[in-house]
Amino acid sequence: MTKRKIVEIDEAKCNGCGLCVTACAEGAIQIVEGKARLVSEVYCDGLGACLGECPQGAITITERDAAPFDETAARHHVARLREPQPAAASCSGGCPGARVQDLRLNVLPAASNEPKALPTLSESARSALGNWPVQLRLVPPDAPFLRDADLLLTADCVPFALADFHERYLQGRPVVIACPKLDNVQPYVEKLAAMFTLGSLHSLTVVHMEVPCCTGLMRIVQAARQASGIEIPLREVVISTRGAVLRESAVVG
Repeated sequence: MTKRKIVEIDEAKCNGCGLCVTACAEGAIQIVEGKARLVSEVYCDGLGACLGECPQGAITITERDAAPFDETAARHHVARLREPQPAAASCSGGCPGARVQDLRLNVLPAASNEPKALPTLSESARSALGNWPVQLRLVPPDAPFLRDADLLLTADCVPFALADFHERYLQGRPVVIACPKLDNVQPYVEKLAAMFTLGSLHSLTVVHMEVPCCTGLMRIVQAARQASGIEIPLREVVISTRGAVLRESAVVG
């Protein structure tokens, strides 16, 4: 142990927005159970790049006894965070639930020996989902449905709050979903940057809730645009917790 400067996080002030996570190049801060936490003293260089990113003033730099900063360990830690998540690899031969599917192609004629069909839904009530999977961590950046697409990135809560989500935003767009508060966001930056590079996307629409933690989704996208060097046209939509569209606007820069 040695006395040095190190990050200190006031969990009472932290709202879990995740802005500090993307600001920390060493990966020293992660969202754990909805709060920003220092995952290891050896990953924190004490320089405070995260300070100006916290809208709640929950992060300060303090001088105390702490393990020395280990640049090599921090670099290896960041490399591990950027590795593809193994969630889909737990099933032998690949988990069927993570198999890439373009649902727009799954239009099959009904077999003559099928039981009588259930009453059909109205056009407005039918699902507009055109791809599977939808979780951002499971979608490969070279998925066929991403090519030359107008991609929709939405926070997990949006489809529950917005009653006409399918009709208003999902029609004709592939979709990926993520939570900037509960998920490990660094792999999302890498995944989106790869999508921008490999998919030749026409545009990206980001739909998130009005709550502060959800604005982290825009920071993830901005970091991915910077990492890829591709200024993909970007549109932001903000939804209230009561299901109203509060704002739709193009994002410049």
